[in-house]
Amino acid sequence: MATSTGTLFVVGTPIGNLEDLSDRARRVLASVDLIAAEDTRRTGRLLKAIGIAGPRLLSLHDSNERARVPEVLSRLEAGANVALTSDGGMPLVSDPGYRLVRAVADRGIEIAVVPGPSAVVAALAVAGLPTDRWAFEGFLPKRAGDRRRRLEAVAHDERTLVFFESPLRVRAMLTDLAAVLGDRPAALCRELTKLHEEVLRGSASSILESLGTEDPRGEVVLVVAGATAVTGDLDAAVEVARHSIADGDRPREASRAAAERFGVSANAVYRALLGGADATHG
Repeated sequence: MATSTGTLFVVGTPIGNLEDLSDRARRVLASVDLIAAEDTRRTGRLLKAIGIAGPRLLSLHDSNERARVPEVLSRLEAGANVALTSDGGMPLVSDPGYRLVRAVADRGIEIAVVPGPSAVVAALAVAGLPTDRWAFEGFLPKRAGDRRRRLEAVAHDERTLVFFESPLRVRAMLTDLAAVLGDRPAALCRELTKLHEEVLRGSASSILESLGTEDPRGEVVLVVAGATAVTGDLDAAVEVARHSIADGDRPREASRAAAERFGVSANAVYRALLGGADATHG
């Protein structure tokens, strides 16, 4: 007689305040056969605090996830129910778990999500910035040059931007935000749901000034206003592109540069250039 497969439960856990653990999450964690945890010590402390004893803990973090996947798959295929947890918040959101979830989905094994707290959503809720459209960038590169290049890539994104950052690098991050994106409205959200929760709102430079000379402590989420929409000027962009071509730039490169400057489509600039060329030589 074939054994039915188990279920992988992706479980959200508190980012600070234990009272945020849902009744469903508590029930699932108490009932599964195995918990794949980013840090078994932290998850063990959570289980002890909420009075759960019994489920085996298996470490599954960035360094060993690939190697752990076959073991978890084997347990699921043998009929065991498994919970996936991170150190806090929703697994897979700047945390390990994607490889496991992808592998389980590929095998056709059931996956159930048990929604819980998220530092991303919590920060958006208290930042006081638009939330109708937003983009999560997670942790940016540690190296200053790489970090600035990533910021340049999102400089024209009109959505509210959300970043995770180490408290040791948050001052450098705020400096780069002001330099690359301009001194936009922002919010620094620290230790959300915990005893010393704090939200600093203002421009990137004013928040940096508020920090003084001390690095903030604890978990940090930065929420930054998106770029201001630019009313495009196609005629001006085409004229600038023509000058660039006359100076030796390639049409595609000239179109992209002019389009970015005037807030229009690069393809529209290029088509206008071609139309002008056709009219000249027709």
